[in-house]
Amino acid sequence: MTARIDYNTVAPGASAALAGVYGYVMKSGLPPELVELVYLRVSQINNCAFCLDMHTRDLLAKGVKVEKLALVQAWREAGKLFDIRERAALAWAESVTKVDQTGVPDEDYSQAKAVFTEKELVDLTVAISLMNAYNRMAISFRNTPKAAE
Repeated sequence: MTARIDYNTVAPGASAALAGVYGYVMKSGLPPELVELVYLRVSQINNCAFCLDMHTRDLLAKGVKVEKLALVQAWREAGKLFDIRERAALAWAESVTKVDQTGVPDEDYSQAKAVFTEKELVDLTVAISLMNAYNRMAISFRNTPKAAE
């Protein structure tokens, strides 16, 4: 796969704007491991190799066990490996990322609202939206995953 455009160089203002949102999310109070799990799940849904590689490495560096990472895609069948907030965040990430299919129904909202404060849910949705944007940039411009370099 050959990179198409280095968007960080071509449009540094856009990259800085996305980085600003990333900085906001990381300072939002949401647990960093939870945010990274959501980033990984969104990247799985979107098939973004660059982001899958990056977030898997980040989670491993945070000490998340490979067994848990291997089951992120099948988190519903993973039993108690994912706690209640992780399960709610992953379900919300799927519903929001697949908005064209789900319409983000009231049931999904109610489940997320049961374990997250309003601010946490807004921040989580910002994180999901950000990762969807990053996935679209990386896929569109063919960012090469570190593992493939």
